[in-house]
Amino acid sequence: MSYRTLDAVQIVDKLRQLEQRIRERFPESGLAKVCRELVGIGAETQHRAEAIAKPHTAVRIIVYVAIAAGVIGLVTVALVFTQSVQLQMGNEVFGLFQGIEAAMNITVLTGAALFFLITLETRIKRRRALDDLHVFRSIAHVIDMHQLTKDPSALLDRITPTASSPARTMGRHELMRYLDYCSEMLSLTNKLAALYAQNLPDSVVIDTVNDIEELTTNLSSKIWQKISILESHEVAVPSAEVRPPDRRNNPP
Repeated sequence: MSYRTLDAVQIVDKLRQLEQRIRERFPESGLAKVCRELVGIGAETQHRAEAIAKPHTAVRIIVYVAIAAGVIGLVTVALVFTQSVQLQMGNEVFGLFQGIEAAMNITVLTGAALFFLITLETRIKRRRALDDLHVFRSIAHVIDMHQLTKDPSALLDRITPTASSPARTMGRHELMRYLDYCSEMLSLTNKLAALYAQNLPDSVVIDTVNDIEELTTNLSSKIWQKISILESHEVAVPSAEVRPPDRRNNPP
């Protein structure tokens, strides 16, 4: 067991445990269904991330053949240009400059084509990784949607609901557990996304994973602000209920 890399199997196990905990406390909640969806995504993530990181043999063969052909083409152009210079030595200079310009154009175009082919495999892997990472950004927003109406002030201040108010049936303890589950799901979502950066250390992929980490951290911070409000109320209530002893009936 390595403690230097993320293990997708352990992440998925954590997600399964979290799903079970949510179902035991909130059996019919939509959050449990979202967690179940995240378990399925997590089960595919390791295989997809490893598949993306593997070398593309067919693409590499095509690139190697193209590079060899390009090098042969450049050598041929160089030989033809050398022969042309030797023939033009006693002739007009204008034709010599035309040959030099044509050789430079061919060299530039060949170099651009070779650069395109050399970076082709990286761009294919990057595109596949970015398509997969978009799923984690979307599901993070879905998790956030499930906690939007979980407002602690409506519970603590006993605000009178209106006809359009969402149903609020949770007590303080249940609401804290629900919010904590949302925060855990956001953290595990971020860990699944980090597997792509771990298997494909491409700068664009790493930046995208960092963006997802920032997104999930910001969403989780909002959730923990709500949890802090509930926890502070828990501490404040006992202190408010403590009363000095009645000395009228119990004189010293």
